[in-house]
Amino acid sequence: MRVRHSALVRVTHWATVASFVALLVSGVAILLAHPRLYWGETGALGTPALLDLPLPMILTGQSGWGRYLHFLSAWICVITGAVYVLGGVRACHFRHDWFHPADPPKYSVTQRISYTAVVFVLFPLMIWTGIAMSPAMTSVVPALVTSLGGQQSARTIHFIVASLLIVFVAGHVVMVSVAGFTRHMGAMILGRA
Repeated sequence: MRVRHSALVRVTHWATVASFVALLVSGVAILLAHPRLYWGETGALGTPALLDLPLPMILTGQSGWGRYLHFLSAWICVITGAVYVLGGVRACHFRHDWFHPADPPKYSVTQRISYTAVVFVLFPLMIWTGIAMSPAMTSVVPALVTSLGGQQSARTIHFIVASLLIVFVAGHVVMVSVAGFTRHMGAMILGRA
């Protein structure tokens, strides 16, 4: 049996899964506190929203624990992602498996495009928009938020990117199931099919 995934890929994959679940739960809690999205610098009750999400508004302080969990999980995801990217560059994983694959390729064209988009476009954009919502960070580097059009614009972009990541994860799980759930899970847990 050949090794399907390195230990680095497997560990960072499952750490990302755990942090993604925590980010999803805490993100929903934050949205329940204010389920409206705006464009620009400001947005509040009584001002016109760009998008009213079909969620109930719960004004019971849901965003307190949600924000703490979101912040913690985001940093776990960022650190895990940095380890994955640095390890992937060092091991030539991206070059050999994604950009210039061997024949036969380890991943299909669709997988290579979607993984590249997630790792090098969506996750960095998610990090950027998350940091742009932090008053502490934007007071030091205002361009983080002004280049996005304001804090509410950053929040809206953050929501859109999160939605795209959820679609990716759902598609990923479906494709793994169709291709052989037990075999692929074994490869991602044990490293061998």
